[in-house]
Amino acid sequence: MITQTARKIPSFALAITMLAMASACSSQAVVDDPPRRPAKQSVDYSQTVGAKAASVALRQIGVPYRYGGSTTSGFDCSGLVQFSYARAGKRVPRTTGQLWSATSTVRRADLQVGDLLFFSIEGKMSHVGLYIGGQQFVHAPASGRTVTVAKLTSPFYASALLRAGRPQ
Repeated sequence: MITQTARKIPSFALAITMLAMASACSSQAVVDDPPRRPAKQSVDYSQTVGAKAASVALRQIGVPYRYGGSTTSGFDCSGLVQFSYARAGKRVPRTTGQLWSATSTVRRADLQVGDLLFFSIEGKMSHVGLYIGGQQFVHAPASGRTVTVAKLTSPFYASALLRAGRPQ
């Protein structure tokens, strides 16, 4: 939630802000920590398809969010997943719902690099990211943002996580 102290926001600015928030991958802007590079890990990204997909996704950091986007000119959350897995040599479905159906459930304790993380935003499953290890994931969060890394342990994502899945 955006809070302001000591100044008022003009109504037109508030309307523009709300419109931008409504056009995200989900129907609400996803809030996470400032964009940053993932922590160094000892993961060999060449071993599995999932690890290769995560490596591809990490190379997209900074690419702008674009609703319906699935190219390096802009991604939405599921477009980033599909693009990354395609570059890693595996075809996966395009939408978040289709991805949910095409994955087998993985317990949080058994997460592997490249597993998909599904989140509930405003009460419905509507966001997906790729696990990169170290309790972090890469995703295309929202309109006006860029592909970034977020912490799975942040209060927002910890409470929004529905399940993890591994493409079959």
